[in-house]
Amino acid sequence: MAWTTPTAALIAVAAGGTVLAAAAVFTADAASRLLVGLAAIGLLALAGLGFRQRPRLSALSGTRPRLVVRTLTGADEYTTDRITRIRIVSYRRFGRKVPTLELDVERDGAERLLIFGRWDLGTAPEDVYHDVVETLCLPEEKTR
Repeated sequence: MAWTTPTAALIAVAAGGTVLAAAAVFTADAASRLLVGLAAIGLLALAGLGFRQRPRLSALSGTRPRLVVRTLTGADEYTTDRITRIRIVSYRRFGRKVPTLELDVERDGAERLLIFGRWDLGTAPEDVYHDVVETLCLPEEKTR
């Protein structure tokens, strides 16, 4: 099972960055050229990052169940013994509750917190939570 940012969303972001880059080239005002150019670079970088990290999160079952998280530098694998806790946390943003998937994992002797939202996963974090817990057969003490 794998979750990632939808391809259509990344294409739309890249198209927006391209349009802004063209607008920056044809604008006459230097300040506008700078601001629109920076916005174009930001959108194109966001699209590139999204394409580089595909699939963002994968749950692999079998003889050695593990979770694979893709980052900018490559893929990190976490076996079930290195997953300390997985949970859904809702934060208030713009006047409504937004759920996120939080994973506490151990990497290189240090504990890390990985946070995934709907943009990262391409679907509701609650659905991913249930699928990951089921696929990896995590015990209840890790799911609180």
